[in-house]
Amino acid sequence: MKRKTNIILIGMPAAGKSTVGVLLAKALNKHFIDTDIYIQQKEGKPLQVLLDEVGHDDFCRLEQDYILRLQCCDTVIATGGSVPYGEKAMEHLKADGVVVYLYLPIDEIKHRLTNLSTRGVVIDKGQSLDELYNRRAVLYDKYADVKVDATGLTHEQTIDAIAGMLRQNDNDESNRGLV
Repeated sequence: MKRKTNIILIGMPAAGKSTVGVLLAKALNKHFIDTDIYIQQKEGKPLQVLLDEVGHDDFCRLEQDYILRLQCCDTVIATGGSVPYGEKAMEHLKADGVVVYLYLPIDEIKHRLTNLSTRGVVIDKGQSLDELYNRRAVLYDKYADVKVDATGLTHEQTIDAIAGMLRQNDNDESNRGLV
């Protein structure tokens, strides 16, 4: 089995995927892509406008289509929080990437997420943030190769935690002859 070269960051909106992703890419001398920005650039409009125009289901299909087009190596990829809704998208990302779930408890997400209605978050009308969190947490756990609890950590501490878990993951795979 070939060594996976990408690091895929998943987690709730406001978990720090984009910020940590840029810093992690810099620290590890990797490329960086934020899939939300990638989609905005390709579509020529902010995510919230796109969501308002096409609706959640079509947005998730569009998001998955863009993810399936990505051909990256040695890249840190910060995904939109809804990417794990697309099974094919996650399979594609996992094919050459280690998936890292940046975990934060719901109270911390609520504290950080102040612009839910304008941020471009796939959330059903009438759905609470708690309900969204509980629905997505199952998917994040399902796809994660490693889970990093970023509660109370600075960005630098989060990067150190990710790097440590990735080293441990590499060692575990080497010991099983998978690298």
